[in-house]
Amino acid sequence: MPKIAKKATATPAQFKDLSELLVGVVDIVPQALFEKKLRAGERMRLYLGVDPTGPDIHIGHAVILRAMRVLQDLGHEVILLFGDFTARIGDPTGKDTTRPILTHAEILENAKGYKQQAGKILDFSKKAKIPARIDFNAKWLDKLKFQDVMELSAHFTVQQMLERDMFDRRLKEGRPIFVHEFFYPIMQGYDSVAMDVDLEVGGTDQLFNMLAGRTLLKAMSDKEKVVMTFDLLEGTDGRKMSKSYGNIIGVMDSPAEMYGKVMSLSDNLIARYFHLCTDKDVAMTRAMEKRLATGELHPRDAKMKLAKEIVTLYHSEKDATEAELEFTKIFQQKEQPTEIAEYATTARKLSLVEIVVEVGFAASKSDARRKIEQGGVRLNDNRETDAGAIITIEDGMVLQVGKRNFVTLRFK
Repeated sequence: MPKIAKKATATPAQFKDLSELLVGVVDIVPQALFEKKLRAGERMRLYLGVDPTGPDIHIGHAVILRAMRVLQDLGHEVILLFGDFTARIGDPTGKDTTRPILTHAEILENAKGYKQQAGKILDFSKKAKIPARIDFNAKWLDKLKFQDVMELSAHFTVQQMLERDMFDRRLKEGRPIFVHEFFYPIMQGYDSVAMDVDLEVGGTDQLFNMLAGRTLLKAMSDKEKVVMTFDLLEGTDGRKMSKSYGNIIGVMDSPAEMYGKVMSLSDNLIARYFHLCTDKDVAMTRAMEKRLATGELHPRDAKMKLAKEIVTLYHSEKDATEAELEFTKIFQQKEQPTEIAEYATTARKLSLVEIVVEVGFAASKSDARRKIEQGGVRLNDNRETDAGAIITIEDGMVLQVGKRNFVTLRFK
C-alpha cells in the first residue's frame, strides 16, 4: 500500500477551506459544483493526463498525484491517462518553439515505468476501495476520422487559440506556429468526452487545454466537467520543474541523489517545498518562514530537515538518515562517498572530454567541455579546467563531476 499520500483527517463536509484537503490547489472551475459533489459524497471520475515525453515522474507531478490519492481514499475513481497519442503532437504549453515529435515506440518506452512510479502515491491494488487505473488516449484518438476532427475543431476559433500566451509571443517575435499545434488542446479535450469524466486535474499551465475538454463535454454530452488547477513546483534551477529543463527531482531518484538535489534548492523555495511536497501543515510552514526571516533558523538546517522529510516519504526514514550522513560526509567534511561506482576501460589514454562522456556524467562532448571549463571536474581531487587535456588512466583514479557524481576508473 502506498504510504506517502496526504491523508484526509476529516470528511469533506468538515472542511471549511478546500486547501486543507487538497494541498496546492489554485483554482476550481466551477468551484460551487465541485464542492456540492464532494460534500454530498457523489462519486466522481477524475483524471490526470501525462504525456510520456521522458521516463521520469517527478515530485512536481506528485503535488497533483497526492491530491488525487486523497480523493481516491474518499471513494472517487482515479485515472492516470497516458497521452500516447497527444505526445506525438507535442503540447505547446509554455514552449517558445515547437516540441520535437516522438515516435509511438519512444512514447511507450518512456511510459513503461510510470505505473511503478505513480504507484508510490496512487493505489492501483485490488485492496483499494476503488483501485486507480491507467488508460491510453491512442485507444480512441487513433480511431477518429478526418471528419471527426473537423467537427471537433468547429467548437473552437482561431482567435481562441491565438490568445494562448506562447502563440501570441511567437507571433510577435516572428517565430513559426505550426497548424498541428492547434490540435493539441482539441485532442486533450476529447479525452474528457471519451472517458466521460467529472473532473480533470493539472498544473496551472494546463488551464486552456483542460477548459477545451469542458467545452467539448458540454457540447457533445451536455455534461459539466470540473477543472482543477494546481500550483507549479519550481525545479532545482528555479524554473518550472520540467523534464525538458533537466531540473527535476524524480520520485525514483536514489535517496542520496534526492537528498542532494533538495539541498541544492534556493533558500527562497524552502517554505514552498515544505507546503507542497511534505505532510507538514500550514501553521508549521508559516512558523518556519518567520524563523528563517529573523535568522533564528539557518537555511541550511531547514533544507536538511526538508531533504530528510522528502527522502523519508519516497524511501524510508532509514534511507533518509543514511543520505543525510553521506551528504554531511561529502559536502561538509569534504570526503568522498562511502561507495563509489566503477568504470573499466582498456584504453590507457583518453581525452578528459571522452572520459566524462563515457562514464555518463555529460550528455555530449560539448556538455563535457562546458563542465570542465567551468571548473566542475576533478581527478583525484585536483580540479581540471583544460578541456583539451589527454589523461593517462591509472587504476583507482577517482573522477568527480559536479558535487554528487563520483566514479573510480579502472584500467584493464
